[in-house]
Amino acid sequence: MQQTGPAVRLANATDIPSLVEFRLTNAEAHVALDPAVYRVPPRDVVARHFAAVLAEGAGRDDAVLVAETSDGRLVGMVEVLRHPDPPEHQILRAEPSAAVHTVVLADARGLGTGSALLEAARRWATDRGIRYLSAGIHHRNSGAVRFYRRHGFADAGLSLGRRLVG
Repeated sequence: MQQTGPAVRLANATDIPSLVEFRLTNAEAHVALDPAVYRVPPRDVVARHFAAVLAEGAGRDDAVLVAETSDGRLVGMVEVLRHPDPPEHQILRAEPSAAVHTVVLADARGLGTGSALLEAARRWATDRGIRYLSAGIHHRNSGAVRFYRRHGFADAGLSLGRRLVG
């Protein structure tokens, strides 16, 4: 049986330039959604982040997986960022959980790339005892909302906030 979509694998240090481009492209799209909430981080800061996450000997509490076409082109990524357990003095039960952040290049959307990345993230997380994945999606990002809902993600409560002045 021939593989139809890109292969998904753990990212490595040689992938950092592509990961930086994914993050910055994603940031620009989010700034267009809501510039009061999002920003484009400095390129060098993003590169240092991925270098630290992918460094040899890093704890690997978090993961970065990439989707790679048969010709070696990276077309997407997913980060799996483990949440810390709540402190013992709080009322929430500890449940191993993580946030996922998926980015797929525009020309690779609709081809199963995001689904393959999310499934690989689910397997990676499950293998490490993580029992709950969350995806923080801006309400105006209707494509991302549809994508995650198609993959079993549902509303998980309500987050209220208030900006403080002064």
